[in-house]
Amino acid sequence: MAKYQEDVKVLLDKIGGKANIQAVSHCMTRMRFVLADPKRADEKAIEAISSVKGTFTQAGQYQVIIGNDVANFYQEFTKYAGIEGVSKDAVKSAAKSNQNPLQRIMGALGEIFAPIIPALICGGLVLGFRNIIGEVDLLNGRTQSLADVSQFWAGMYSFLWLIGEAIFHFLPVGITWSITKKMGTTQILGIVLGLTLISPQLLNGFSVATTPASEIPVWDFGFAQVQMIGYQGQVVAAILAGFVLVYLEKFFKKICPEVISMVVVPFCALVPAVLIAHTVVGPIGWQIGDFIANIVNMGLNSNFKLLFAALFGLFYAPIVMTGLHHMTNAIDSQLVNTYDGTNLWPMIALSNIAQGSAVLAMSILQKRNERAQQVNIPACISCYLGVTEPALFGVNMKYGFPLVCGMIGSACAAMISIGTNVTAISIGVGGLPGILSIYPEYWLNFLLAMAVAIVVPFVLTFIVGSRKLSREDRVLEPEPAAITEATAPATAEAPAAQPAAPAETAAAPARVVLKAICDGRTLPLSEVPDEVFSQGVMGKGMAFEPTGDTIYAPADADVSVVMEDSRHACGLALADGTELLIHIGIDTVDMNGDGFTLFVHEGDHVKAGDKLITFSPDKIAAAGHPKTTVFVVTEPAGHENMTFHTNIDVKHGETIAAELA
Repeated sequence: MAKYQEDVKVLLDKIGGKANIQAVSHCMTRMRFVLADPKRADEKAIEAISSVKGTFTQAGQYQVIIGNDVANFYQEFTKYAGIEGVSKDAVKSAAKSNQNPLQRIMGALGEIFAPIIPALICGGLVLGFRNIIGEVDLLNGRTQSLADVSQFWAGMYSFLWLIGEAIFHFLPVGITWSITKKMGTTQILGIVLGLTLISPQLLNGFSVATTPASEIPVWDFGFAQVQMIGYQGQVVAAILAGFVLVYLEKFFKKICPEVISMVVVPFCALVPAVLIAHTVVGPIGWQIGDFIANIVNMGLNSNFKLLFAALFGLFYAPIVMTGLHHMTNAIDSQLVNTYDGTNLWPMIALSNIAQGSAVLAMSILQKRNERAQQVNIPACISCYLGVTEPALFGVNMKYGFPLVCGMIGSACAAMISIGTNVTAISIGVGGLPGILSIYPEYWLNFLLAMAVAIVVPFVLTFIVGSRKLSREDRVLEPEPAAITEATAPATAEAPAAQPAAPAETAAAPARVVLKAICDGRTLPLSEVPDEVFSQGVMGKGMAFEPTGDTIYAPADADVSVVMEDSRHACGLALADGTELLIHIGIDTVDMNGDGFTLFVHEGDHVKAGDKLITFSPDKIAAAGHPKTTVFVVTEPAGHENMTFHTNIDVKHGETIAAELA
């Protein structure tokens, strides 16, 4: 009999049957479904299946978490269901059919901005620090800044602009590169196109408004003149130009013979794209960008600004759950480059805090529910640091009322923020550290809004939760011991059974020492940017930030499973039955093995320190993924006490990373 025969039967039934499955694939730990009607999936019944560790929906995919043995489960499922499995790319493509056109546009924007966000956050902090150094008069009776009285700080003020200008003025380069990366075309052409939009040959875009029309330089083609204007900081113009290049390159690749493609395609794609960018889509994009920024800015500064703020604060969390929030990155960037700041971003940071405060209240209400705390605590921390998805999907949406309480608190805080004109220098770190990106003159106002975002959701959630949460939700009680013949009371008809001889105490498993799997630094599992791992769904563990490019075996073990196609993960089984999972990077399964090399195969025996996998950090970064490597004990085999040494620098094969007892 197949190992998972009963489980796959139940899963097929509860997911809506074969007719409800458009596509199915799997990664190292999860089954990935695209469903014709996601509402037909009975989530509670699916999560009750013994092989299933949890479910969630992301980017149009319904994901069922199985664990290390997902490959075997997948094979049994597809065989029983009579379904042909497809590639992960095909599943991703099919998942888009579950999204409406607006969601697809927002998803595309999200994928474009995702690789750029670290630079934008860094730029926001740099400009915030620069503002404190040179723009805020703190000394000599509040008449001079640090830069005014110190040559060191004056030099630092000037130096930091090198970074600020590179990020914000030259933003079109990052956007056009990211578009070519997302669309699978030649990335260097995207970079070149971006450079032509901000070239020093052009009049700086920020100087256009103060330059007389007669003094704007032009390209004179005899029959027509084109103004030589730069697009520094322009978002929409860069997006439109990037897509023009992408579709021109794809068109010429399709019609051009392979033998001359290398020469013809780049020339025929880039030259027209640059010309169209400066004559058509650039000016149009500039107008669209200014229009969007002006409309949003008008809403934020009109007589109805408090209503606007209340609605934005109230609905931002649900917007995040749909994925439509990615549009705010483009709007924020446009506001920063048009008005030297954004009132929108502070409200986003406050929404993060409000949802985190709702989770904090749930954590206190469920302090005696250890299983809930494994989700609540990391979700609260990540929310306060600006990542809300674990809190939204893992806690607040699950119970309902914490989400609503967080939305109310966010709306109240947003009204205070807009009512007191709180302005951010740029997009910054979300959550509590968000104050670092706020102009210093608004710090007190933002602190007041932060206090409201903390207190209101916490109090509301605590009050409502005290009444609505069942005892089962608040306290996870151990299952009562079954009554046996030895403990059952005697009856008159049957004499009392003789007490059973005490069973021998099971031998405690031997202590296991696991060495570091790479050179780098260790992190708590809660800091992994993936809710399945960070919430401990797959088991207890830790993470590594590698400084090298190789993963090694932490102990003598058998290779229990590998991903032969994607080569980004493997499972190990120790002699005592303990099972480990090593997963390189987050969402790196999408790279289809590019940049990864396997040195082991399923069934191999490895010694501690043997090479398992090498990877390319540059390719992982270029694909827009973190290289954070997850190390999880998926089967403890009786080891009840696990110690993971986190927040330390480690060397593979030498440093003890974990101890199991």
